[in-house]
Amino acid sequence: MSETQMHERSDGELPFGFRKVQAREKQGLVDDVFHRVARRYDLMNDLMSGGLHRLWKDAMVSWLAPPKATRSAYRVLDVAGGTGDVAFRILDRGGPGVSVTVADINAAMLGVGAERALKRGADSRTRFVQLNAEKLPFAERTHDAYTIAFGIRNVPDRAAALAEAYRVCKRGGRFMCLEFAPVDLPMLKRVYDTYSFQVIPKMGRAITGDDQPYQYLVESIRTFPIPERFAVEIEDAGFERVTFRQLSGGIANIHSGFKV
Repeated sequence: MSETQMHERSDGELPFGFRKVQAREKQGLVDDVFHRVARRYDLMNDLMSGGLHRLWKDAMVSWLAPPKATRSAYRVLDVAGGTGDVAFRILDRGGPGVSVTVADINAAMLGVGAERALKRGADSRTRFVQLNAEKLPFAERTHDAYTIAFGIRNVPDRAAALAEAYRVCKRGGRFMCLEFAPVDLPMLKRVYDTYSFQVIPKMGRAITGDDQPYQYLVESIRTFPIPERFAVEIEDAGFERVTFRQLSGGIANIHSGFKV
């Protein structure tokens, strides 16, 4: 756990966007955000990324490279993936031995994913489970891969979630995380900040009638660690061979690590 995280936890406060809230309150506030945007989740990500999130998710799954030729079991836990966006990509790319447990703390997000799964047709390789990323109900070393896309920055206790990711991965298992990050390039930062703070909330209000979830989400990106710092947090959880790939000038990053 970083010194910043230890200080936040000991003070009993955590960042919720740019404001501080009691640690015990944050999960409920985050849940409310995603209850409000669940039916517009793809639209939310389109607004946040300019539509690029689809390509970024493709890039993450491509780097994961779920096995295609083998029929042996390859179990993936996709956390904070309630709508199935990443899970369906993994299943489409992998072979018949690949299965995905889609996990999310938010029932509304899981409901959207379950509806999408039905439209795709019955598939026993997918299941949807409501759970907390900080305390997973799985035994140690049960999954070949743990994926999380645009979810880790919303977890109140990031260190606990990363420790759980390490615990449930098998030896040789893979941790992969796709997440936004504060932009470091001066020109890109200026453009992206203007778009984020002046355009995204207004578009959210115009389309959904509610700008507050979008305001929180753009603020939460600015309080998330830069990729080099987050890589250290992943290593602190026990993962090795930790690396990351920057996407679109560092607007988002794919982080990878292995349990060896």
